[in-house]
Amino acid sequence: MSNDVVSDRVLTIPNAISLARLLLVPVFAVLIATHHDGWAFLVLAVSSASDWLDGVLARRLNQVSRIGQLLDPAADRLFILVTLVGLAWRDIVPLWLLVVLVARDVVLGVMLLVLRRHGYPPLPVHLAGKAGTFALLYAFPLLLLSEWDSWVGTFAQVVGWAFALWGVGLYWFAGALYLEQARRLVRRAPQVA
Repeated sequence: MSNDVVSDRVLTIPNAISLARLLLVPVFAVLIATHHDGWAFLVLAVSSASDWLDGVLARRLNQVSRIGQLLDPAADRLFILVTLVGLAWRDIVPLWLLVVLVARDVVLGVMLLVLRRHGYPPLPVHLAGKAGTFALLYAFPLLLLSEWDSWVGTFAQVVGWAFALWGVGLYWFAGALYLEQARRLVRRAPQVA
C-alpha cells in the first residue's frame, strides 16, 4: 500500500463495505447466541469475503482513505472478538483460542499507547498481520460449519483448524514484528519529560 495516495474522503465504496461489516457484528452475535447456525455461517462468510473485497476496491478505485485505514482493522478486530466469544460460549472452540488472540490484541493496544505517548501514529499493517487476519476470518465460518453432523462437518473441522492455527501463528508473528518496530522507534525518540 506504499504507493497508494491516502485521502481524507469518508464516502467511498470500501468504507461503506467496512461499515456494513461493522453493522453485521451484532447481527452475527444474535444469530450465534440463538443457534441460527446457517444464518450465522452466511453472515460470517460474507463478512470474511468482504474484508478482502474492501481492500482490493480501495486500491483499484484509488479510494484508500484515513477513515478506511481505521475502519477496516476495527471491523476485523471486532468481528474476530465477537466470533471468538460466540464460538467459545457455544463450546465450538476452546477457551484458550479466545485467550491467546485477545492477549495479542491487548499487548498491541498497550504498544499503541506507548507509541502515542512518544508522538508516533499507529504502525502500518504488516503482510503477516493481514495474512493472520485472513486465516482467522476464514477459519471461523469453517469451525462453525464443523458442527454439521456429516462429512462436510468433518472436512470443515480439519480445514478450519488448519486456518485457525496458521492464523494464530501469523497473528502473533505479526505482533512480534510490531513490537520490535515500536521498540526501535521508542529507543530513537527523544525522551518525554
